[in-house]
Amino acid sequence: MFETVLVPTDFSKYSDKVLECVGGLPGVKKVVLLNVIGPVDPLATIWNPGARLKVAKKKLLDQAKLLEAQGLEVEQRAEPMLEGEIFRNIQEVSEEEGVNLVVMGARGKGFLQNIFLGNVAKNVLRYGDRHLLLMRYKMLEGGIDLEEYCAMITTKVLCPTDFSEPSEEAIRFVKGMIGVREVVLLNVVFSGESQAHVDAKMKEAREKLNAIKEGFERDGIKASVLISMGDPAEEIIAVAEDENVSLVAMSSHGKGWMKQHIVGSVVYEVSKNGTKPVLVLRASKAS
Repeated sequence: MFETVLVPTDFSKYSDKVLECVGGLPGVKKVVLLNVIGPVDPLATIWNPGARLKVAKKKLLDQAKLLEAQGLEVEQRAEPMLEGEIFRNIQEVSEEEGVNLVVMGARGKGFLQNIFLGNVAKNVLRYGDRHLLLMRYKMLEGGIDLEEYCAMITTKVLCPTDFSEPSEEAIRFVKGMIGVREVVLLNVVFSGESQAHVDAKMKEAREKLNAIKEGFERDGIKASVLISMGDPAEEIIAVAEDENVSLVAMSSHGKGWMKQHIVGSVVYEVSKNGTKPVLVLRASKAS
């Protein structure tokens, strides 16, 4: 499912924590470690990355050993950023390596430091064509060891849906993931012309979610249904917390509120303000 995974790293403690979790992802066999080296002075017209490349390669070798100890094949790539933006390097390497999934940490000391505030995450979300796992654990902030959590990342998955075909594809994708024991199916009603209209929409949503729930239960996966009203991103974050899910899995496209994912709106806000890992499933690949 996720046979080849790309992990951009800046060698921070958050990058190290992400590496500890990669081995627990379903089906992963190979990891491509990528460090992008840009000029110290962004306005510099001439720079020689040679010395920094040497340091980066040594650090990549150290990180590779952590992954190889988990039985994974590892490729190390230190790439100078000659022009453009970092997300383009990530995309180019993803294409060259045939990557199924890109895994990025929530914080770092270098280009990942402002991943949920700057252009890197927005552009990877908007323009990337690979499944994207954004690791954001509340436990990281307190420095608590994540080892026990990493092996359970697919244990309890929150699946928000607007009932579009892309979001249904994402749900089918989750259904086929290894290690999924429980799912929480969520629909957010965010508008209505009247209370009667809202009630009708919620009733219709419950019927559709119950049908999806039955499909999971036939496959031996525990499932529950939730319907809420309000801002989609805020509701997803609240449910993820209340249900203590291990992962939020969301389609990158949709027909209703999820169509905003094309500009990174809802999924970006969930990733920025939530405390759970977010798996963004690209519509064209979630089948």
